[in-house]
Amino acid sequence: MIIIGIDPGVSGAICILTDGKITELYEMPTMIDGKKNKKQVNGAEVTNIIKKELVNVKDINVVIEHVSAMPGQGVTSMFNFGQSFGVLKGICAALKLPVHFIRPVKWKKHFNLINTEKDASRTKVIEVFPYISSKISKKKDANKADAILIARFFYETVGNS
Repeated sequence: MIIIGIDPGVSGAICILTDGKITELYEMPTMIDGKKNKKQVNGAEVTNIIKKELVNVKDINVVIEHVSAMPGQGVTSMFNFGQSFGVLKGICAALKLPVHFIRPVKWKKHFNLINTEKDASRTKVIEVFPYISSKISKKKDANKADAILIARFFYETVGNS
């Protein structure tokens, strides 16, 4: 079974979990958009990453963190985030892949990460997958750790039964 865990947004990440093991880990592919050089999710590259996993694989699930607006976030940033979320949903729909949306509180509770620092997810991943520590060695790699834990949550609660 392949599980594609996605931490959405331009600073997100994508994790490919094959039979419970991390086989690929990507920063969210982005591209520059418009006159203001704003980053946006590169849908074509995300599609290429996912299509690589579709070769000869029947049992595949995509798990996307289901986030919503937070108090204090600007309207423009939330619109941009929603656009990124929509791009990911559209790619999965076009590829006819089963998509599961997991709220952050659900997977964080599962890994005892409620009310912890953002960096705590990296520590948790290194405990579970010590072989990946070199790929998530920096604080900025918390997005990759989140994508890994989103995939692992699905594997432990749904996919491994």
